[in-house]
Amino acid sequence: MGDRQKISIRFFDDREVRAVWDEAGARWWFSVLDIVGVLNAQDDYAKNRNYWKYLKTKLRKEGNELVSATNQLKLLASDGKRYLSDVLDNDGVIALAKSFPNNKASRFIEWFTNSDETIDGKSRSKAYALFESTLIDNIEVGTVKGLQQIHAYLFGGLYDFAGQIRTVNIAKAGFRFAMVQYLDRALENVERMPEDSFDNIIDKYVEMNVAHPFREGNGRSTRIWLDLILKKNLKLCIDWSQVDKYKYLDAMTRSVADSTAIKDLLRPALTDKINDRDTFMKGIDYSYYYEQDE
Repeated sequence: MGDRQKISIRFFDDREVRAVWDEAGARWWFSVLDIVGVLNAQDDYAKNRNYWKYLKTKLRKEGNELVSATNQLKLLASDGKRYLSDVLDNDGVIALAKSFPNNKASRFIEWFTNSDETIDGKSRSKAYALFESTLIDNIEVGTVKGLQQIHAYLFGGLYDFAGQIRTVNIAKAGFRFAMVQYLDRALENVERMPEDSFDNIIDKYVEMNVAHPFREGNGRSTRIWLDLILKKNLKLCIDWSQVDKYKYLDAMTRSVADSTAIKDLLRPALTDKINDRDTFMKGIDYSYYYEQDE
């Protein structure tokens, strides 16, 4: 499938499930070892590999056809290299989960079956497509209109307010975002903020988060908006796969009063791979993962 294969990372109970797209077969293939790790709540690679060896032997003895349905494709590992790994398609994943002797399998199957059909799942597919298309090159960088363009693309057909500035007051975890009567002025002020340094760009990002211009989908849209600003002005972007979900959420909560923590968290995750497909796709996966409810 070449070096430009489409990859995806899904998250179940905070564990990654890597996938790769088969263009010829028009289907996703999922990492068997990742699924073994999810179903056993196990992060140790060697233990997952050994369990899969044991399970393969057991399934073969039982005459189960699951093992013969297993393919081998190169998957991106944590060291940035690709290694041949056992993979299964959708039907194979469900069959594998059903062969597990624990009660987590049914919850996993429900998540796996429905995750792509949710608003988040459909919106994530639109985010992938945004990178694949030339539309991303036509988005206004650093403006409110540009953020509206991103939001409209991600959520068009999913929310009737896609791309529209909210007309209702909203709050989250006891924090009230910019009041509607002051929102237009707040957005004008954010738009005028400078973009000439990392610190100034993050301050602008934080203020846009405080404004929270949309009823839903602010975080996912604004992280893409931030990367476009960094790309244009500093020739950098964030490798979101290097940013811990819980540290990020905590730092963003604290950023309302002090942006130091979010700057300290994002600065080491800066990369000059601004046109790298894998970096962007992983960024989308992690961005949507941040929004998953606990």
